[in-house]
Amino acid sequence: MQGPRMFDRREFTVASALAMLSGVVITMSGCGSSNSPNSPTPEPTPNPGGASDKTGTIGSNHGHSAVITGAQLAAGGALTLNIQGSASHPHTVTLTGAELTSIAGSQRVSKESSSDSSHSHTVTFN
Repeated sequence: MQGPRMFDRREFTVASALAMLSGVVITMSGCGSSNSPNSPTPEPTPNPGGASDKTGTIGSNHGHSAVITGAQLAAGGALTLNIQGSASHPHTVTLTGAELTSIAGSQRVSKESSSDSSHSHTVTFN
């Protein structure tokens, strides 16, 4: 029987980092500086008798808002969503009918926004 294996500093650092990041999803994209906080996203609005609004999470957000209304989900078909929100510039996210069906079924869909003001954002709907 052998004794415990000794790690050198590099192996320990790599193993520690991998242990801390296991199961963690990191999404980095687009604009914003390290000192600009993410803007809150609005709460979904229930649609009596139909689908609820779906709010997307926007990577590197600085005022954008991504909300698909229950009516848009129920209508089906493709959709181009304006996510400008309170930001000083626009972005759009184009979703196919199949992606809207997945979002309505609470499946995760991530899309890259248009590139405006020299950057884009990753928008994720759960």
